[in-house]
Amino acid sequence: MSDVTLSIGGKHYTVACAAGQEAHITRLGAMIDSKIASLNGSRSNYDAQNLLFAALFLADELVEAQGQEPVQAGPDAEQKAALALEKVAARLEKLAEKLEDPLLAS
Repeated sequence: MSDVTLSIGGKHYTVACAAGQEAHITRLGAMIDSKIASLNGSRSNYDAQNLLFAALFLADELVEAQGQEPVQAGPDAEQKAALALEKVAARLEKLAEKLEDPLLAS
């Protein structure tokens, strides 16, 4: 195991990763930081929300890169999308809480 320190949204987070994965994790952290920077600092006091938006931007790029069709509008699709976003938001908030824990983040 190795530790990598990521700088995301002006904060530093130390995360554990498998040996040899340091460069990959650093690159992923840079991608997240880039997405947060694209928010133009307008939400600088909302770390969890910034992480959510960064994740949504990255997920959208992934769907586009995979050639998948966006979810079509409609009552069922909108409900499924809303539930999925709620689950993602809840997971990101838990992750943000862990990253903000002074014992886990530096």
